Amino acid sequence: MIDVLVSGIGGYLVGSVPVAVLVARAHGVDPREAGDRNPGFWNVKGLLGARRAVPVFAGDLAKGAVAGLLGLAVSGWHASALGVPAGASVPAVYAAVAGAMAGHAWPVFAGFRGGRSVLAFAGGMAVICPPAFALALLALAAVTAATRSFAIGARVAVFALPVLQAPFTPVAQVAATGALMCLIGLRFAQAALAARRRPGGERAG
Repeated sequence: MIDVLVSGIGGYLVGSVPVAVLVARAHGVDPREAGDRNPGFWNVKGLLGARRAVPVFAGDLAKGAVAGLLGLAVSGWHASALGVPAGASVPAVYAAVAGAMAGHAWPVFAGFRGGRSVLAFAGGMAVICPPAFALALLALAAVTAATRSFAIGARVAVFALPVLQAPFTPVAQVAATGALMCLIGLRFAQAALAARRRPGGERAG
């Protein structure tokens, strides 16, 4: 339990690093006050362009991956030949990635105003199930090429992750991945509600 607690707290602190805010502010913009007000890659991309948003994409992915690796290290680095966490490392890694997602959503270093945790989740999956992450990258490339839309490819890759994970881990771990994705759904719902309540929204005032 100590491993899980340390992993969760460490993951939260890693996830709380406000990459999108730091990058956007370097260009004179606060993504929490412009565009769709989501401090994440897509909003920064819309505000500053794809090239300037690349560090946000990489940084938010890295937060999830670094948190997952922290969980592995704290718990003794138990993993299968494919690099999938096993034994005592499983709960620690999931706690770390959940912490990173929570940190991204409610960052202690940025006034608890964060993003939707999609990239933090995806980066965490690189540690939770490396083979599934690799297959998701292939899906991203294939769908992007077929549709000529990176956004569509990214959505397909992210939502396919639990399915791609299933051949490599017990069903309980796939269910745990689904639970992580519920946080993403919660954040999208909160963002939609906030947008409706802002002046000019459907429920303004």
